[in-house]
Amino acid sequence: MKIGVDGGGTKTDLILVDESGEIVARRVTGGCNPNVVGVDAARLTLQEALDTLAAHHEVSHTLLCMAGAPAFWREVAASLTGGERFGEVSALDDSRPVLELATGGFPGLALHAGTGSFVAAQAPDGSIHFAGGTGWRFGDPGSGYDLGRRAIGKSLLELQGWQLPTRLSTLVRDHTGLVNAPEITRHFYQHAEPNKQIAALAPALLRLAAEGDHAAHQIVAESVGALLQLAEDVITKLFAGWHRDTIRAGVSGPILTHAAVRTLLANRSSLHLRAIDEAPIEGVRRLLLRHQGA
Repeated sequence: MKIGVDGGGTKTDLILVDESGEIVARRVTGGCNPNVVGVDAARLTLQEALDTLAAHHEVSHTLLCMAGAPAFWREVAASLTGGERFGEVSALDDSRPVLELATGGFPGLALHAGTGSFVAAQAPDGSIHFAGGTGWRFGDPGSGYDLGRRAIGKSLLELQGWQLPTRLSTLVRDHTGLVNAPEITRHFYQHAEPNKQIAALAPALLRLAAEGDHAAHQIVAESVGALLQLAEDVITKLFAGWHRDTIRAGVSGPILTHAAVRTLLANRSSLHLRAIDEAPIEGVRRLLLRHQGA
């Protein structure tokens, strides 16, 4: 048996697979990103879930694909290796399952946007690279947080009377239950989890964009466009001389696979971007299978 883990800030998804790669057990628990929940809670969440999944099974290998603090997760993997419960334990970044789904282990890249965003790539020489993913405090273009931040910023100027009102003002008012700029500003600055609260605006913003709202569409285009530019920078450095249509590329997450964004990507990107429908845990499963064949 082998265990695969996809650990993120919102949830931790674990699977137990047999030697043929079939999933025989699964467990989903709370988030374990140490940058969000703290290192002690992250370690405890993972340990308890692994204990439950490994009970009554002989495990030869455990693969951790984890968000936040790669050095921390390598230390955790090292501390778990050597015992009889989890076999050989290795730790990878949480971008690797998405990259696996996008490229199947071949050179190429993956763009992901959920609450946060990143670009992951496998170069022609097999090396793995990661761009963006700096977190909500420092950008993450194309992410739910960035979409919400831009929408709030514009709506506040509208509510102050400096820009003509759009449906964005109504959207932010409805989201907060507040009516004026000072109250809304104070709400977000004082909220215990501002990143999640701001990112929660993204679905409604995407809905407005899909309905043809100009202001919403412009925000989505600017935010996603910045993520596309990051992907272009990665391609320029890693795939010099390659024709764009020969580079395997995929997009994942609820934002980049949204109908309104898919149209935007098709019009703006020089790549053929395949929408990844599978959950990241399926990428973990495939990584486990490739490790078995190695």
